[in-house]
Amino acid sequence: MPTTRREFLASVAATAALADGPHPPNLILFMPDELRAESIACYGHPLVKTPNIDKLASEGTRFAQCHVQNPVCAPSRCSFLTGWPVHVHGHRSLYYGLHPEEPNLFRYLKEAGYEVYWYGKNDLLAPDSFASSVTHAEQGAPRYTRNPWPKDDPRFYTFLWEKGTDKRKTNDYQNLQLAIKILERNTTKPFCIFLPQTCPHPPYSAPEEFHEMYRPQDIPALRPANTRGLPRFHGALRKKMRLDQLEDSVFRQVNAVYLGQVSYTDWLLGELTAAIDRTGHRDDTALFLFADHGDYAGDYGLVEKWPNAMHDVLTHIPLIVRAPGYKQGVVAQGQVELFDVMATCLDLAGVKARHSHFAKSLIPQLKGSAGDMNRAVFCEGGYNANEPQEFEPDEQFADPSNPYYPKVALQNQQPDTVTRSTMIRTLTHKLVYRPDDQCELYDLAKDPRELNNVYGGAAYRAVQSELFAGLLDWYVRTSDVAPFEKDPRGIPRMP
Repeated sequence: MPTTRREFLASVAATAALADGPHPPNLILFMPDELRAESIACYGHPLVKTPNIDKLASEGTRFAQCHVQNPVCAPSRCSFLTGWPVHVHGHRSLYYGLHPEEPNLFRYLKEAGYEVYWYGKNDLLAPDSFASSVTHAEQGAPRYTRNPWPKDDPRFYTFLWEKGTDKRKTNDYQNLQLAIKILERNTTKPFCIFLPQTCPHPPYSAPEEFHEMYRPQDIPALRPANTRGLPRFHGALRKKMRLDQLEDSVFRQVNAVYLGQVSYTDWLLGELTAAIDRTGHRDDTALFLFADHGDYAGDYGLVEKWPNAMHDVLTHIPLIVRAPGYKQGVVAQGQVELFDVMATCLDLAGVKARHSHFAKSLIPQLKGSAGDMNRAVFCEGGYNANEPQEFEPDEQFADPSNPYYPKVALQNQQPDTVTRSTMIRTLTHKLVYRPDDQCELYDLAKDPRELNNVYGGAAYRAVQSELFAGLLDWYVRTSDVAPFEKDPRGIPRMP
């Protein structure tokens, strides 16, 4: 989004205000990749150990129902940084980042005088957006372990890999150390640190002391693979990845290692919060914990994720905020959306957005409000078959030894498995609309694990109609955004 003269003057004024007045809080955005809410102790998991996440929740506000705008990394992150649903600018692909002509939270903060530091993977900004949005960025090389299964073993595509080594020899830990160095500096300028973590993203592998922390036999019952009424991708993906040849014990092992990754992520958070306290930033820094989406982790006989899937294990993420001066121990039960983080950060920083968006500030919940109990949340995914640019490139994953080979091959060979989908979710029901595939409707009050698709059922006709009306209303209200700048209506003087 090129800076206009008006925007430049506004940013100069904002920077001057920061220099003259009290500083707004520093912001730290700690974002594990593929961390689903239900796999955290304070969100109800009976086995996993997450003492640092639980402690953070007791010191701030935990949002019981936060959902993402898309179940895949890059589109979800683009929505989080803009406050836009996926359809506003077509951010559906892993290969379409935010460009300079598009707004983003980090640019707003940088123009307002914040130093913005980024340590971790991208999947968010196009290369030409970094200079205007980020003060300094480093990614680090991911450290993967080995796939132990031979290619003819059906476990080859489970992402269940060998355990790691020392917990301090991961790229997540190295990136965290870079962030801690920022905390240790002596500076008068406010800062924002973005920490997009790799863990618990597959491969399912954790440092040695976490990899076998949980026994597969102790894992609570997973959602069964033979769940009926699911769209095409479910059976096709299980067959393509040979997951349909595996016993439940394998999926329990996947889930057990995933929980180990979650506990490792929790340990990293503990290192971060200890550094915040040690450097004296507890009272001037707002700390956000959230994820870009969840992970199947063995549920429904699946692993990883799928672009047009809308199960809660993919859309329901943790969101916890601890901000200085706000209430502690709040559990906000009303539904919220990940992109609300953008509006909340701008409010905390005292920065006004210069674009139309649909995110809602969560400041009322930080003050103790339960939130809007009637709010519906939305998610979009999948691709149109006539837009090949949306699909993951087949040629980059053509080697069958690549763990993503069957997923990418299925999308390109059977595009009817990844058609567009849209979700509307209330606290009691969820509708997933697929114009070209199986639609889904779940009675969340009776069926919170989403095992019984009641779409088309006579008893749910009224609810289904109401949800479709809500979906249409949402699309009408969010279908586009008008620019703030106005153009003259007359003809310019021509040479």
